[in-house]
Amino acid sequence: MSKLRAGLIGLGMMGRHHARVLSSLDDVELVAVADPGGDRFGVAGGRPVLNDVHQLIDAEIDYCMVAVPTQFHLEVGTALAEAGVHALIEKPLAESVATAEKLAAEFTNRGLVGGVGHIERYNPALQAARARIEQGELGDVYQVATRRQGPFPGRIADVGVVFDLATHDIDLTAWVTQQDYVSITAQTAHKSGREHEDLVAATGLLSGGTVTNHLVNWLSPLKERSTVITGEKGTFIADTLTADLTWYANGEVQTTWDDISRFRGVSEGDVIRYAIAKPEPLRVEHEQFRNLLQGNEDADVVTLEQGLQTVRVAEQCLRSARGETPVPLA
Repeated sequence: MSKLRAGLIGLGMMGRHHARVLSSLDDVELVAVADPGGDRFGVAGGRPVLNDVHQLIDAEIDYCMVAVPTQFHLEVGTALAEAGVHALIEKPLAESVATAEKLAAEFTNRGLVGGVGHIERYNPALQAARARIEQGELGDVYQVATRRQGPFPGRIADVGVVFDLATHDIDLTAWVTQQDYVSITAQTAHKSGREHEDLVAATGLLSGGTVTNHLVNWLSPLKERSTVITGEKGTFIADTLTADLTWYANGEVQTTWDDISRFRGVSEGDVIRYAIAKPEPLRVEHEQFRNLLQGNEDADVVTLEQGLQTVRVAEQCLRSARGETPVPLA
């Protein structure tokens, strides 16, 4: 089988990592990269550094990794679709529902493969949590609570914290529980003087009755990435910074020593931090997209429809924060 000819557009903070992975991916040849600002991180590795998506298309690529700012996804994605080029597009799919719908249609209507780079799905801790939930180890899922906070990244200028960060939590929550969002409400704040919000607190309801809440900000010196999944048999805590998954089981042994009971509670059970393999999530993401292009229908790729649904939920967060009437999500 001949290698897939890949291109990369966007050589910023994320683009440089995509270049590294694509350069070493089996059955894939990274033939050229493109960025109007040039190769400031020096990741091209001797490959042509082109100016725009049209020159990249002329290099006869089979598919393209799109790592440009969100506001340019529609322009770049449309050009690729019109040329018959498959694309993996960095999250979020677009900056609005209307734009995301147009972009998804460009690929779907032409029978092209499109994917969205929601990388948290490929974090080993969340992969293990989803598998264990699917096997019934948690029982009914009652609640998913996420915390995602840290200092402001200077590279982000075109969207706020909802579209840049909260979309991670929206997608991973729907994916790990295998439920859709039914509704979501949110409050936002603008504390850093930027046009876009830098803090959001959101509460949602999923189709299986699971309640979710997401606390996300760009205002903390502490970098935190935590997903707490509580169900009838206990709680999973996934730390996606370290890719650790810890299980807190409900207790089955009664604590008869009153002092310990008052201190620790009466339902404390086993606590296990699982030993799991920890491949790099970005590499797994690219491997899955490659596998799909090679005809593996079981490849785990975030579809354009799933990316669109995440944009719907994110947009509803912002509508809710403005006091607008909620719209149905599912």
